[in-house]
Amino acid sequence: MHLEGSLSPDLLFSLARQNEVSLPSPAEDPSFASPSHLLDRYARFTSLDDFLHYYFIGMSVLLTVEDFEALAWEYFCRANKDGVVHAEVSFDPQAHTGRGVAYKTVVEGFVRACRRAEKAFGMSTLLILCFLRHLPVPEAASTFEAAKGDLLDGTLAGIGLDSSEKGFPPELFKTVYQTARETGIRRTAHAGEEGDAESVKGAIEHLDVMRIDHGIRIADDEGLIDEVARKGYLVTMCPLSNVRLQCVKSVKDLPIRTFLDRGINFSVNSDDPAYFGGYILDNYCAVQETFGLSMKEWERIATAAVNGSWCDDNRKGALMHALEGVIKKYSSD
Repeated sequence: MHLEGSLSPDLLFSLARQNEVSLPSPAEDPSFASPSHLLDRYARFTSLDDFLHYYFIGMSVLLTVEDFEALAWEYFCRANKDGVVHAEVSFDPQAHTGRGVAYKTVVEGFVRACRRAEKAFGMSTLLILCFLRHLPVPEAASTFEAAKGDLLDGTLAGIGLDSSEKGFPPELFKTVYQTARETGIRRTAHAGEEGDAESVKGAIEHLDVMRIDHGIRIADDEGLIDEVARKGYLVTMCPLSNVRLQCVKSVKDLPIRTFLDRGINFSVNSDDPAYFGGYILDNYCAVQETFGLSMKEWERIATAAVNGSWCDDNRKGALMHALEGVIKKYSSD
């Protein structure tokens, strides 16, 4: 889940007024006539790049520590209502530093919100720094250097790779990922979302990822299915996002059943919920309504999510204990 992807139209317009940021005029783009018009436009994305156009416009209103805190806090409040107890969330520092916003401003705001979520809800949170793959590779390297202290002291949990997948293969970022691996920093990457199975293979071979984000095209390659299952990678699936961005026509076209049958570990996530019309519970419900999974199958999914998380062993133990309680309660009903 990308924190910038939780920027609701209401908050976007509010921050634009507060920070005196000019949004496109309704004459230029009717979607910006009001928050409701913008939300309606979000329902009609034609591709990942179409979404990214609005995604980056939205980011332009985020300028201060308080703005970033407000953004993340709004998400954590919504996630809490959906029953979330642990959240590993991504963010895109280059999208902000490229606008003149200091890296520390971004991180401080998000860290403040994380601390509030822990205090208010008992929710554990981890921040994952993502590189924007459509930007020059040297910018990813400089971003990594700026964040290295935070990555090593635990302020940030690891690195990821997002943005336009086509035309920007994983191997472009091999050097920065190798440096991260050598210093013990956790690694994930978007692969097999709009790209094909080769993108996933590239992320495994060249980036030595520990998790695979999206990964729906794994199902197109028999050998890759076996490898991902055998090596135990966690695939972080985002069902409603894949539909909204037309990676698949409907939730039923996702390889949920294939992954379950072939032993691939995966979790269910919300990606950019303010843009894709579905927060975490909406995604869980969409999967259940489509596939009619059993309690045992949901137990497998939840267990994989906990085991594949980047929280420490004590927190994993607490999450597994809570999961066992839920399974026992509803299995006996």
